[in-house]
Amino acid sequence: MGCTSNTAMKCSCTYSCPRRGKCCECLAYHVRSSEFPACFFSKEAEAAYDRSFAALKRDRG
Repeated sequence: MGCTSNTAMKCSCTYSCPRRGKCCECLAYHVRSSEFPACFFSKEAEAAYDRSFAALKRDRG
């Protein structure tokens, strides 16, 4: 199964990259780096570009 853009869902990431709007590619990329994609974070936390578990925990805490 290939990964295609998900036009039904708005990508919340503000960083410009070739994976923008391609949820499965984005998730795979961040998992390889032990990170989370922008869509896991609030708008304010996403703007910091810190995709770590610690940042996610602070954001959700």
